[in-house]
Order: sequence, then C-alpha cells, then structure tokens
Amino acid sequence: MAKNNKSRSTKVKVSMTSTPKSVEFNPDYTHIKKDLTRIGTLAGAFIVLMVVLSFFVK
Repeated sequence: MAKNNKSRSTKVKVSMTSTPKSVEFNPDYTHIKKDLTRIGTLAGAFIVLMVVLSFFVK
C-alpha cells in the first residue's frame, strides 16, 4: 500500500488596491477611564474602611 501524500495549499489573495497613506490611530479609552475611576474609588473606600475598623480593634 502506498501512502497518498497530498499537500494542501491554501491560496491567499492579496489585494493590490491603493491603501490610505496616513492612517489615524484614535483609540477610545472612555471605558478604561471609567474602570480605573471605579477601581480607585473602591480602593480609597476600602482603605478608609480599614482605618476606621482599626480604631475598633484596639
């Protein structure tokens, strides 16, 4: 029995159309700013809570 070695090749079609010369990278970070604000607020609240609770531990 002979092995059938069939190589599979995929053809990639490359488009040679004109590409824009200047591409603006303008990311939107509003959701990240909201998350960082929330993290900062929670961290501050927990630090204040730990300080307040430290007075009751003594």
